[in-house]
Amino acid sequence: MAGYRELKVWRLAMELAEDVYKLSAEFPRNEVYGLTSQLQRAAVSIPSNIAEGQARNSSKEFNHFLGIARGSLAELETQIMLAQRLDYLAAEKTNSVLEKAEEIGKMLKGLQKTISTN
Repeated sequence: MAGYRELKVWRLAMELAEDVYKLSAEFPRNEVYGLTSQLQRAAVSIPSNIAEGQARNSSKEFNHFLGIARGSLAELETQIMLAQRLDYLAAEKTNSVLEKAEEIGKMLKGLQKTISTN
């Protein structure tokens, strides 16, 4: 299997993390240690877990870390929706990030399925 940097899902997750950092920079100052921090940590966790899992010695471990990445993705989606409800993000900005998150989720699920059948 190719290295994690060759995985399309990792590259897309890196883009998502970058998007989240740019969006959360617009949040109110009082959210620096709250929602901003939570969003950024969840976003970074997705490509980080893909990379760590791929670097492990077994498919079972890789699958486990992909599951963690999926959990972080769900956490991120929830936090983005909350930010929109709090009027920190406009719907048009939220929609593009959530669409990318949905695509990543499908890719992670497909990769897990592929790993499990090999």
